Amino acid sequence: MVNADFRKQITAPVLSLTLLCAIANGIVAAGFPLSAAAEVRLRPGSVTAQLGSSGRSVESYKLGGGDRILIEILEVPELTRNYEILSDGSVNLPLIGLVSVRGRTLVEATNIIGSAYRRVLKDPVVTVSLVAARPLNVGVIGEVTRPGNFTITLTSGPGVTPSVQYPTVTQAIRLAEGVTGVADIRNIRVRRPQPDGPDRVLNVNLWKFLQEGDISQDIILQDRDTIVIPTVANFNQAEARQFAIANFSPPPEKPRSISIVGQVTRPGAYVVIGGNTTSDLSREGFPTVIRAIQLAGGITSEADIRQIQVRRLTRKGEQIIPVNLWQFLESGDATQDTILQQGDTIVVPKATIVNPAEAGVLANTNFAPPGINIFVVGEVTTSLDPLRLPANATLNQALISRGFFGYGNTRAQRKTVELVRLNQDGTATKRTIEVDLTQGINEEINPQLRNNDMIIVSRSGLVKFVDRMNNIIGPIGPATGVFNFLNILRSLFR
Repeated sequence: MVNADFRKQITAPVLSLTLLCAIANGIVAAGFPLSAAAEVRLRPGSVTAQLGSSGRSVESYKLGGGDRILIEILEVPELTRNYEILSDGSVNLPLIGLVSVRGRTLVEATNIIGSAYRRVLKDPVVTVSLVAARPLNVGVIGEVTRPGNFTITLTSGPGVTPSVQYPTVTQAIRLAEGVTGVADIRNIRVRRPQPDGPDRVLNVNLWKFLQEGDISQDIILQDRDTIVIPTVANFNQAEARQFAIANFSPPPEKPRSISIVGQVTRPGAYVVIGGNTTSDLSREGFPTVIRAIQLAGGITSEADIRQIQVRRLTRKGEQIIPVNLWQFLESGDATQDTILQQGDTIVVPKATIVNPAEAGVLANTNFAPPGINIFVVGEVTTSLDPLRLPANATLNQALISRGFFGYGNTRAQRKTVELVRLNQDGTATKRTIEVDLTQGINEEINPQLRNNDMIIVSRSGLVKFVDRMNNIIGPIGPATGVFNFLNILRSLFR
């Protein structure tokens, strides 16, 4: 049945190659691994693979519609050409027609096509090479920023005879804009469909890849693979900061919308980026809890920085991450400055007890307000412009600033002052405070001030009497009668 036009001769080289193939088949039959027995021939600009498969090897690549392959038949140049695999996974070959290679590796396709040509050729020696791979469709779900299905176009690598570069797990995760801060990168799974059975599940440990450089964990993907990234059961802040610098995490400069509530100057929604939010280096570093507090104007004097919470939505519900910024200040534990992700909510609670010594330390941090404006009005001898004080300033500091309450001010009431405060709920409170300039921070006598507090300094009793006398006696003039003067005196001493 062989076409007489083909010059097919069994020469010594062909016979030798045939014998080698027979020997290889014998080795396989004896139980040796395929990778030790045969190899598909490499063409310049194409990819071939040794027999056998593993997560990191390209020989496990499965052919499908859209792939372009080169089929060579030794000493039959008329049949050697490029073919494109059709959408149904078959390739239309001369003399034999359609042959299905869908879901087959290059080695398997070589055997199938060789067997098909044996019906029309005597002992054909067939080589199949991949010339151009089709785009791969892979899914990425779970703890990634943008889960979904992605199309990856394969590209050629460097070199004079470049080969196709196959995508890996980390490359697919980057397409999904990186893992979230609660991703369990130790237990990633790759589900791989099988043509004749249930999906094959491959385990990936990217933590081992990061810590030990085990590149075999970054496995090569195949068409229709699905990467599943679970939620970590126990969040570890130190580990989260370590894999935040990996190239499969979101870039630090990526803006993240968060909310911050509680004891901060301006609660609300903010967009946080990496770096110091108050300088030109705003895109350096990571977007963290401290960056967000800076945007919110800093903590208030009543903030409990030991009990801050970051509430994070995960694929399994809300996860609460505790943050202790006092530990960060005390021991330099940078892991407490949690890296934020899209949608986080920061809760800064109110402290039950304010420690005066700690208040002084907090006022000098970069997450405290840069300063507060205080208004001192009434019997003062200097400008009524707002008084700018440190964030932890007390009532006594405000009174002695600018000479407001100095002994040269003889009109001021020195025993008490009034403090008017605008509350966060829109109400205002007013209370009278006994003045003792020797007191330290004391909520009753020398409280810490808040932004826009107003201190009212009243007149002393003697000054009130003198001012009243001046108001009464002032109108008396030459035209005033005696009886009118007596009425004024009578009214004064009623």
